[in-house]
This record gives sequence, structure tokens and C-alpha cells, in this order.
Amino acid sequence: MQEKHCGSCGAPMTSDEMYGTETTGNKSIDYCVYCYDKGVFLQPDITLDEMIVFVSNVMVTQFGFSKEDADAQCKEGIPTLKRWKN
Repeated sequence: MQEKHCGSCGAPMTSDEMYGTETTGNKSIDYCVYCYDKGVFLQPDITLDEMIVFVSNVMVTQFGFSKEDADAQCKEGIPTLKRWKN
């Protein structure tokens, strides 16, 4: 089974606790708990560029990525996620 990732930030959703919720209280199939709760985005006004910077910084500070690798992965991957596709 393929690992599911958040359609907003790209975070791996590896357990039920990682899934955000819909207005019904059901788990979201698309978005993580850090991005989505009760059917709304927790940062509704964040731009794509701001999300790229935010996630890149998390990758560096919490997961030990180099700034260059984190930036490259975020710039390549985040624009392809559901929230950011036009």
C-alpha cells in the first residue's frame, strides 16, 4: 500500500492521528491534522510560496535536512499537491 501524504503540506500520514477532520467529524482522506480541521484549512490564507518556506524550515529544523535539499524537495513537490493545483 502506498503511503498517503497530505495534499497541502506533503506530510506523511502514517497513522489515523495524522489525518485532519471533515465538518462531519470523519477523517479527511486528503489533508493532515496540521493543515485541516473540521473541514477548513488551519491557515486559509497561506500562499504556495509561504507553504514551501514553512515546510522547508520544518524539514531542516525537525528532520535534519540540509537547507538546499529541503528547498529543492519542497519547490518540486508541494506545487503538485491537491491544494495547490489550479
